[in-house]
Amino acid sequence: MAYVHRENQYGDDKVFDACGLFGLIDTSGQRHNGGRVVTALCNMKERGNGLGAGYAGYGIYPELADYYAFHTMCTDDHARMQLDVFLREHFAVMHDEPIPSRQVEGILDPPVVWRYFLAPQPGHLGGRTEEDYVVAQVMHVNSTMTGAFIVSSGKDMGIFKGVGHPDQIAEFYQVDDYDGYLWSAHTRFPTNTPGWWGGAHPFGLLDWSVVHNGEISSYGTNRRFLEMHDYLCTMSTDTEVMAYAADFLMRRHGLSPEMAARVMASTFWDKMAYLSEREQKIQRAIRQTYAPLLMNGPFAIIVARNGEMMGLDDRIHLRPMAAGAKDDVLYVSSELAAIHLIEPDIQYVWTPEGGEAVIGRLGVKPPIPESLLQLHQHYAQEVSHG
Repeated sequence: MAYVHRENQYGDDKVFDACGLFGLIDTSGQRHNGGRVVTALCNMKERGNGLGAGYAGYGIYPELADYYAFHTMCTDDHARMQLDVFLREHFAVMHDEPIPSRQVEGILDPPVVWRYFLAPQPGHLGGRTEEDYVVAQVMHVNSTMTGAFIVSSGKDMGIFKGVGHPDQIAEFYQVDDYDGYLWSAHTRFPTNTPGWWGGAHPFGLLDWSVVHNGEISSYGTNRRFLEMHDYLCTMSTDTEVMAYAADFLMRRHGLSPEMAARVMASTFWDKMAYLSEREQKIQRAIRQTYAPLLMNGPFAIIVARNGEMMGLDDRIHLRPMAAGAKDDVLYVSSELAAIHLIEPDIQYVWTPEGGEAVIGRLGVKPPIPESLLQLHQHYAQEVSHG
């Protein structure tokens, strides 16, 4: 599972302008085949160069939905056996097996990929919640165990990622064998980090997954703050801080996605005067409390967890993001063409403002901007009147 550099026509490791994101959530809970997402992501293949691609699916393990699904990758069988011993000491293993995969032309030096379905040992929690216990074990493995990595650890979800183009990674993991109500996907041009299997996107912790286009120039500040709260950044990617920040803000501190978006992409100070007095108080409190988690630099991200998906880009919209909706399905993508490709009859499309979160939730119709609804209503009236 060594670092791999190939198909880079620019001859360097620092390319700023690409990465492709795609996500969908069916708010009715209906599951969609992973092949649809593969088709959408492959439509943006030029945004990657074979140094990383991946998929996160939710609702893919309905028969084992009560257990934590650990997707793991190891450099060899010896490292996997060491990981196996550790997991059996700290969890009840309900089921484990290799993650189904196949040989794919162009996939170089793949790791050993294995999945476990686990329940924490009650006597081991030591007063912690199950989630905090799982986080602690994931941090321990990823920071101390040579050649072994836990890439996702949530219930009824899993991350499938590696070094390759989107079609190659999808074929390697047989992504079209899975059905989920929520998917996110990523094809990658590395910016500041090498291409390697564990560092590909999505990046996950518990049931969080994050895909990211851009560069987090505040990474050092973000990382130091998160490490003060027991998160260890070990995976050689700036996206790692996004996943940990999501867990810290929304799970541990109970912020809504809307509030978390205000932390990561806060309103500029000189824009505050245009907000209501109440909103100004909220924004100031957020900036004062969570200043180290403001994400500086150009970025567009999709953050997902069970039952929820959020698209967000930086405050001045330096990375592209398009949104679309049809019936119960919300789409977020780096390019509108990818949405049109798999949903030719899309009803609504729009471009979110910089720092504006687009949030889809199970049981709630996709959030269509009011101005767009009014425009469609006006157009329908004109058509009806001839």
